[in-house]
Amino acid sequence: MTTGGTTETRSAAPWWRFWPSLVVFVGLCYLVSAVGSLASSEADEVYGALDRPAWAPPSWLFGPVWTVLYGLIGVSAWLVWRRAGGSARTALVWWGVQLALNLAWTPLFFAAEEYGLALVNIVLMLGAIVVTTALFARIHRVAAWLLVPYLLWVGYATALNAAIWWAN
Repeated sequence: MTTGGTTETRSAAPWWRFWPSLVVFVGLCYLVSAVGSLASSEADEVYGALDRPAWAPPSWLFGPVWTVLYGLIGVSAWLVWRRAGGSARTALVWWGVQLALNLAWTPLFFAAEEYGLALVNIVLMLGAIVVTTALFARIHRVAAWLLVPYLLWVGYATALNAAIWWAN
């Protein structure tokens, strides 16, 4: 950012000066989670009634895993945002795309029970996460590493979604 002819980066200032923005990034991720929860109020029943592969996790595992992942996703974006600049803007647009696809998946899968459309969505989301992670790696390595558990989980969820679509 430029102020009075000098260039100043957000990363030069101590992190605690930017904690409100951290709250916004993490809060946005948890908002996606909350909206997804509303759209999947009967997720346990839907998931329990599905013909699932033997390697499918129990339904109680999804809440704790996603709680941690959404926190990591928010912190990751915040770290990149603090670096500013044109490449950060592009990376954050991709971050927004993957988050929007994330938001769309739960209603497609649980509320609409459209497993094929959910599979298309999650494949696109996985691709967007890969792009986001690659762009984040160019800006802030820790931010990219924070997305790796998310990438792995969504990769696993993609295989699970495909197996459920095939079996149901």
